[in-house]
Amino acid sequence: MSPSGTSLANLRAVVTGSSSGIGRAILTELANAGAAVVAHANRSFTDAEKLAEELSRSGARAYALRADLADPGACERLVQQAFETLGGLDVWVNNAGADILTDRREELSYAEKLGALLQIDVRATLLLTRGAGARMRAAGGGTIINIGWDQALTGMAGESGELFATAKGAVMSFTKSAALSLAPEVRVNCIAPGWIQTAWGRGASARWQERVLRETPLGRWGKPEDVARMARFLASSEAQFLTGQVVSVNGGAVR
Repeated sequence: MSPSGTSLANLRAVVTGSSSGIGRAILTELANAGAAVVAHANRSFTDAEKLAEELSRSGARAYALRADLADPGACERLVQQAFETLGGLDVWVNNAGADILTDRREELSYAEKLGALLQIDVRATLLLTRGAGARMRAAGGGTIINIGWDQALTGMAGESGELFATAKGAVMSFTKSAALSLAPEVRVNCIAPGWIQTAWGRGASARWQERVLRETPLGRWGKPEDVARMARFLASSEAQFLTGQVVSVNGGAVR
């Protein structure tokens, strides 16, 4: 059971991009709250398998599925495979995104980085939402959680700011329309994290460390678990009157 006591028992949840970072924290939080879960990854699939094995040893129903979300056909297959693996879908978290900061994509051109973000962060989120949402609606209910970015609302100078604002701004706007399309059976919300200390944050320069603390009223980096707790709440019956919302998890940052 999660620390808050919120139970997700008997729910079936999928978290894309859940081999590390925020996705891993969300999957773990949902499993600890009682949900049966599917971990998804592509290049880091071995890590997703290990996570599923760890959660299974702790008593959860946990599985791992591999899919390249840059391929529209793979998105469709992932929804169907997850549906069959879990015997239905109650919660779907679109967390997967193109890493243009810490992996080989850092060497790509501006246009190539934009293409990667549009394929995975935007197109895959839309396709997976529609696929999972249709199955949830047919079954009578469910919830979808997308992952945005708080600075897509305010802007951030520089190449990364422009690129992420374009992709995550699209996801945040899509969330509001999808919530209307899938209501009343399916709730669709979006979490917009602020400065969360994932792999990039842990290796960020002293200048970035100072900036994060300066811009965050609570005076610290956010943790993946901070985002995960919000995802657990949105997935639960406690949030049953929330849909079409973009919730910032950013320590109160106002830019």
